Amino acid sequence: MEFGNRPVSECTGCYLAHSVKRDGVSFSKGHQLTAEDVQRLTEAHFSELTVAKLGATDLHEDKAAALLAEHACGGGASSSIPFTGRANLYAKNSGVLLVDAEKVTQANLVDPALTFACLPPFTEVKEGRMLATAKIIPLAVDSALAQKAAEVITGAISVAAYSPKSVAVISTELPHLKETVISKSLRVLQERLDRASSTITADIRISHDKDALAVVLQSSAVKTADVVVVFGASAVVDEGDVIPAAIQAAGGTLVHFGMPVDPGNLLVLGTLHGKPVIGAPGCARSPQENGFDWILQRVLADIPVSGTDIMSMGVGGLLKEIHGRPQPRDHPRTKKPEAAVYSGVLLAAGNSSRMGDHNKLLALIDGKPVVRHVAENALASRLTELIVVTGAMASRIEEVLSGLPIQFCHNVSFNEGISSSVKTGIEAVSPNANAALVLLGDMPFVTTEDINQLISSHSTEDEQLIGISTSNGKRGNPVLWDRAFFEDLLALRGDIGGKPVIQQNPSVVYTAELGDSARRDLDDLEALQIAGGILGKHSEKP
Repeated sequence: MEFGNRPVSECTGCYLAHSVKRDGVSFSKGHQLTAEDVQRLTEAHFSELTVAKLGATDLHEDKAAALLAEHACGGGASSSIPFTGRANLYAKNSGVLLVDAEKVTQANLVDPALTFACLPPFTEVKEGRMLATAKIIPLAVDSALAQKAAEVITGAISVAAYSPKSVAVISTELPHLKETVISKSLRVLQERLDRASSTITADIRISHDKDALAVVLQSSAVKTADVVVVFGASAVVDEGDVIPAAIQAAGGTLVHFGMPVDPGNLLVLGTLHGKPVIGAPGCARSPQENGFDWILQRVLADIPVSGTDIMSMGVGGLLKEIHGRPQPRDHPRTKKPEAAVYSGVLLAAGNSSRMGDHNKLLALIDGKPVVRHVAENALASRLTELIVVTGAMASRIEEVLSGLPIQFCHNVSFNEGISSSVKTGIEAVSPNANAALVLLGDMPFVTTEDINQLISSHSTEDEQLIGISTSNGKRGNPVLWDRAFFEDLLALRGDIGGKPVIQQNPSVVYTAELGDSARRDLDDLEALQIAGGILGKHSEKP
């Protein structure tokens, strides 16, 4: 391939290296120029262009990408029509992605011009999800190199399809285990099974005893199921413990106990009557991803799982912490409500852009600045401390809040959006705080009682970790965040609040019905006037 600048008159049949647009003439990168195109470019006063001229042994980027993608497709995968040197692979059905990593690596080593990227092996995929992409870097590559890479990567990407299965669930019981915990475990498991069109066909409850479990494992309800899942009332700590011992007492085989995936370390895997038996770790009661998911997904896709397979999961096995675990990896929380510490984060950094020349936080209601109403209500609550995040007009905000026992934190990046103010506030929270309540500076009608209601409902034991204010069932503010979510809040970007974190953790969200105050902010001039707010010299922007 010859690449470089050429006189326009010599560009017929060449491919554009860059898009061109002038005087009504427009061609995109990679376009092959015809004689008519060259004439139009000449009339538009182009003198030369950067182009690629293919030689006899060159293969166009689209053809090369298609070749690579088509060869990479194994069972359950299909390739797309190539465009701009790229061809994608998609899942033809839902299941678990299988990748021959060595083939992918060797294909990428054939030549830097040929690249192939895919999802991690054993990723759970839905029908239609993109699995991989073949991308050719230049406008053309040597056809021999493209063919070599294609041969190397043949069949590297496939999907082990899910097939409907019947699942028998055995829950062992001890006096301390609540019925609600068992019910939640079944609901969460069924949600996992729904992705594979599988169903819980037996719900069996027995005492937490090896002999009792061994008997049930040999019952007809269990024998007729495709998969058996055992939720133990107590964690498994040894191969001789109740679940692994019962599997063997029933005539089964213990495949493996323990796994280098956290959460999920205490998983048990066995076989009985030729079918898999999974002793679920405690984290499997949560819908958040854990080691149990990795094993269950393979079982539902009929992928054999050995002890070696499990012990090879350590790289990438440190998963997101499950909030509310009895023994979290970090940030241990006190369980005594009287010892709990709650911090308040009041966001007062905005520029009130909808108010024109005025800052709404400085407007007066009943002779007092809006932001001071919010601060005083917060200080009268059970909050241990109050941090006020400033940004625009920081000195004026500090002035109208003078005399109050609060801590100011200035957000120099307030123009980047609300997430920057949330992060500034969370970073300043006391290290011994159990949770932080994030308040908006333009919501003066959130009362002390409203704040205390959110705090009172917070419970690590009951996994009520994110408290959302509601008005007639609709979400509003403020929001209470357990310390377990501080890292998530610190990872936010742009002009968004914590909504993405809430959406990712529905199982630990609780609500507090506050009425109108939860959604009554002073977002525009009309809302401020209805609230009796007064603007004037005191609220003018500099």
